[in-house]
Amino acid sequence: MLRLRKPTASALLALAMASLAACGHQGPKQPDTNLGATDDWSGVGGGADEAQYSKLTEIDTGSVDKLGLAWSLDLPGEVTLEATPLEVAGTIYFTGSYAKAYAVDAATGKIKWTFDPKTWQHDPAAMHFSFGANRGMAYENGRVFFASLDGRLFGLDAKTGKQLWVTETVSEGAYNISTGAPRVMNGKVIIGNGGADFGARGYVTAVDAATGKLAWKFYTTPSKPGDNNNQPELEKAAATWGPAHLKAGGGGGTVWNGMTFDPARNRVYIGVGNAGPYDPEVRDPGGGDDLYTSSIVALDAGTGKYLWHYQENPRDSWDYKATPNIVTATLNLDGKPRDVILHAPTNGFLYVIDRETGKVISAGASAEMNWAKGVDLKTGRPIENRDIRYETGLTKIWPGTVGGHNWQPMSYSPRTGLVYIPQQQIGARFSRKGGSENAFNVMGLTLEPIVEKAGDGHGYLVAWDPVRQKQAWRVQHKGLWNGGTLATAGNLVFQGTADGFLKAFDATDGKEVWSFNAGLGIIGAPISYRLNDKQYVSILVGYGGTTAAYGKYMDMGWKFGAQPRRLLTFALGGKATLPASPPPTFKVAALDDPQLKLNEADVAAGRGLSIQCAACHGVGLQATGTPGPDLRESGIALKLDSFAQLLKSGALMEQGMPRFENLTDEQIRQLHAYIRAKAREALGTRTADKTAPMPKL
Repeated sequence: MLRLRKPTASALLALAMASLAACGHQGPKQPDTNLGATDDWSGVGGGADEAQYSKLTEIDTGSVDKLGLAWSLDLPGEVTLEATPLEVAGTIYFTGSYAKAYAVDAATGKIKWTFDPKTWQHDPAAMHFSFGANRGMAYENGRVFFASLDGRLFGLDAKTGKQLWVTETVSEGAYNISTGAPRVMNGKVIIGNGGADFGARGYVTAVDAATGKLAWKFYTTPSKPGDNNNQPELEKAAATWGPAHLKAGGGGGTVWNGMTFDPARNRVYIGVGNAGPYDPEVRDPGGGDDLYTSSIVALDAGTGKYLWHYQENPRDSWDYKATPNIVTATLNLDGKPRDVILHAPTNGFLYVIDRETGKVISAGASAEMNWAKGVDLKTGRPIENRDIRYETGLTKIWPGTVGGHNWQPMSYSPRTGLVYIPQQQIGARFSRKGGSENAFNVMGLTLEPIVEKAGDGHGYLVAWDPVRQKQAWRVQHKGLWNGGTLATAGNLVFQGTADGFLKAFDATDGKEVWSFNAGLGIIGAPISYRLNDKQYVSILVGYGGTTAAYGKYMDMGWKFGAQPRRLLTFALGGKATLPASPPPTFKVAALDDPQLKLNEADVAAGRGLSIQCAACHGVGLQATGTPGPDLRESGIALKLDSFAQLLKSGALMEQGMPRFENLTDEQIRQLHAYIRAKAREALGTRTADKTAPMPKL
């Protein structure tokens, strides 16, 4: 069935806004001997604990210098690759752009099967709400599971790729999408949703793994009166929202990434996203904490019953979210083993939370921050600094909307007792007034990235001691937007970087001990598995995603369509070589029609409309490694007629370019004028004339 969802202009604006976001140490060894993955990597985070930790030791600090490429697989047509692959019984499973599913022979790199959910046919409007990224699959009992962008949850036969069932998990007409990886939990599959920035209401859906039939659904924010879908705990949560929200519904709180199953307790911990819109005085005037946004919530895995919650950011004002991966571990605290959650959300803290009760045990500022002094351990609430909620006008805040840590998974090693966090340092300027061309202005709130402090504009690999709440060591990367981490029992930490390298570090002191030039920036996380008594490391290579929203701050020289996307696999003694690919020397080869006269009014209006293009083509059309091509170089965008035909027809939907039937002829003309003006700006020529006639379609 084709579902039609027509995006509003405000929703498309919100989409673009949403895209924004050493010293030596030997930590205490922990009693968590069952933590991590062994021969197979059967879950997104390795084991059920989501620790991104491998127990394999063949590749270690003494042998890693012999690590080489075993095989590579080019992935034509792929763009942004965020998924952490799975490996089960000799097969690697992963999703690419728009949730295309792959099964690959783990020893040879040969494709066994692919499955395309064809979102562009099923629900074309969903393509407006994301740049097509997908973060992976789940596996259980010979089946693999993944969600398409439009919210369909699929169950496939893992051996053949044959569809076993498909279940719709989103509401028709709502601005809901799915980009995260499902999790499995004793015969059930759970998936969340995205779309908080469009005003969607957050929830998680659990279905039967064999049939796809609904088992239960849990909402993270209260419903509108009369909807009759509130659980008892949401009736209580309603007291933390103002009357305007309760009348309108929505409110955000989507669960688009972090979820961890605790088999010993048969419960699942879900990371709830930001409230939406960001400004609480727009979203919920007169409201309170806005539960359960920006929280970790514990649910009974069998029934979906609420157990407890911990809210990391009450009444969120800065797009802070609890969606990064949730690690479960056992730490020695005060001389006793204690089952905990380790969590580094976007707000810059590293939390240690009691798994049984949800009480925060400690919180350390692991990233650069100025919004809070700390966390009150009696109340669990952050101790916010004054005037940090842009009450008095412009506010500069660290971490910015991209967060101190985002969706790229951190890892935890029981060998060292350290957490390894892929971190960013960049601030954001918030204001209820206007900003520069690189700023977003949505529903009265303007925000834009800023680089002002020492260390801003870089990413870091941070080794953090969660017991002492202290940094053990830190490595600075060249680029801001880097990949997730993998810790191993070989005393190594692997991470891909924005400038195109897969690197290995000594897990104890952070010394770089190995690197490989992958030929393109990496944002996903590596995995490790053993096959035929040999240890392998695999990673997807595909820079992109939120790079479009950060322009020059995430510019590493990569160019859309120039560098191939790949799956790379390494082993000791590997001798394979990568086919040559273009170096990171991005330069704009803008096109121009010198006969075309541009009108300044058209260009100015087109600038505002271009925010609808920003998530894929870049803010201010700065296509710096973005998920879409540079419009200044586009032959289609050179001529008004061909540009209009593309927008209205949707001729390139299969390649990820949405149809924009909502745009009028006048708006298309204005958008075209802005593209042409930016092209001339790149060429260093005059852009517009106040008196030029306006071209007609």
